[in-house]
Amino acid sequence: MATDIVAQLAESLAKTGVEEGELSYKGQGRKLDDAKSVEEIVKEIQDFEGLQALRLEGNTVGVEAAQAIAKALETKSTFKQCYWSDMFTGRLRSEIPPALNSLGDALMLAGARLTVLDLSDNAFGPDGVKGIEKLLKSSACHTLQELRLNNCGMGIGGGKILAASLTQCHKSSTAEGCPLSLKVFVAGRNRLENDGAIALAQAFQLMGSLEEIHMPQNGINHPGVTALAKAVQHNPNLRILNLNDNTFTDKGGIAMAQALKHLSSIQVINFGDCLVRPAGAIAIAETVSEGLPILKELNLSFCEITEEAALRVTQAVKHKNTLEKLDLNGNCLGEDGCKAVQDAMEEMNMGQLLGSLSDDEGEPEDDEDEDDEEEDDEEDEDDVDEEEIEEEEEEDDGEEEEEEEEEEEEKFSTPSSAPKPPDVASFLSFPSPDKLLKLGDRRAYLIEQRVDVTDPMKTAEAFLKISSVYKDDNKEVKDAVLDSIDAILKKAYSTPSFQGFSFVSSLLILLGLIKSEDKVKPVLVVPGHLQALEHVVQQDYFPKENVAVLEAFMSRNNKALDSCGNARILLQSTLHSLKSQS
Repeated sequence: MATDIVAQLAESLAKTGVEEGELSYKGQGRKLDDAKSVEEIVKEIQDFEGLQALRLEGNTVGVEAAQAIAKALETKSTFKQCYWSDMFTGRLRSEIPPALNSLGDALMLAGARLTVLDLSDNAFGPDGVKGIEKLLKSSACHTLQELRLNNCGMGIGGGKILAASLTQCHKSSTAEGCPLSLKVFVAGRNRLENDGAIALAQAFQLMGSLEEIHMPQNGINHPGVTALAKAVQHNPNLRILNLNDNTFTDKGGIAMAQALKHLSSIQVINFGDCLVRPAGAIAIAETVSEGLPILKELNLSFCEITEEAALRVTQAVKHKNTLEKLDLNGNCLGEDGCKAVQDAMEEMNMGQLLGSLSDDEGEPEDDEDEDDEEEDDEEDEDDVDEEEIEEEEEEDDGEEEEEEEEEEEEKFSTPSSAPKPPDVASFLSFPSPDKLLKLGDRRAYLIEQRVDVTDPMKTAEAFLKISSVYKDDNKEVKDAVLDSIDAILKKAYSTPSFQGFSFVSSLLILLGLIKSEDKVKPVLVVPGHLQALEHVVQQDYFPKENVAVLEAFMSRNNKALDSCGNARILLQSTLHSLKSQS
């Protein structure tokens, strides 16, 4: 009898949470469509005295179900923590804002004072941010300490809305004598790009309370990085700074190195895959050498750092007694450089703290390295010039714009090949809807000429870069994406030497659905990739024999596709239909 009671208690705890004040339905995979489907949850919320946290991760919640749950939360004044990540899988994007609005309104009505808001892995886009905009601006978030919005597909627009909401929350909370003191901000894999990062940087600078910033994989390059560098200087308690897989270049690296001088509390620096280059790495090394007394981790992997710069970094950590890991993997050290770095760390009795160097890219050839740096410098200049031109256009007439475009074309043309508009290279390096549209009516032809369609991997890479900017709610962008993709793939499949099956294999590798022996790094999968692919498989040029292959892999349970929600479901449906017809 006692055993049965213990078993029942264990089952109850597993179902409803074991933390004090917490009710948990985490990972139960429930499909909660309407009020009836959440009757049990609603009753347990109503009966839970002193409810502080509700975990709904790993379920899928519809509008009616959210409204019923919200009604139950309206009386929970002690409520503090929303763990609501991954709770809209399979839902239409249009369902998410009203669901979030209902939940937010309930928390405001209850007089809740939130400390944690976690909505990661929901892929709700800018509209989803609008769904929490009112909540973020309200007094319910004056006490917010952790905001987690990882992998939500916010885009530039969502980033700007989020920044404005945080700014307003800080303003209103300050007026009440208790300024918003956000400590943890997580927004990786959101395609914030420069404009989104710059807007958020202004909010960060205003708050000045952040202890952790996680913004990996956001397509941010040096203007955005420089803005963030300026902002973090005003957050002296910052302990963790994770900007992995953005593009600093040496300009951003140097700006961030200067900012780090103001951060004596920093413990973890993750600038891996950020292309800080030798100049940026040396600047960071100088900062590390001069300060950062409690540094634990420094990640400068895959940053095109050469041997000399890497040795400067190793010397910089010499007296860092708190250091736990130094990661310099995937750089351009060469065999001798790797040995020199390893020997330097061993001499300082720190060899065990150095990460693997197994993915080193080898020492670059001097001419090739110089050419790459010149090309990137030109691209950086173009980014700045484009911003300046946009501002001037508001005041100047159209003639000036034409002159600027002609100058840009001349600046980027190379003597070794036929002139190509620089914007094509810029777009393929850092894709954005605006850059694609600026290519004009000849964009499909220009991109087609730029892509080597005889190489299946390069063709797959180009497809993913173009489709990453796909916008289902913007016809102009949508048509531009599909026209460009059609142009490339029509040319590819009409080329006798093109290997169609290799293209599909390369695509699956880059999407993270199959592993590559060559250690190819998968991309961040966004809904646009699958929406564009859903278009491609219906075209006459796409071989029907490849449909079954795609369907098999798209049907597998793979976390890489979790963020794509409805786009994945639509693609699976189309593939299944095409397979049935063949």
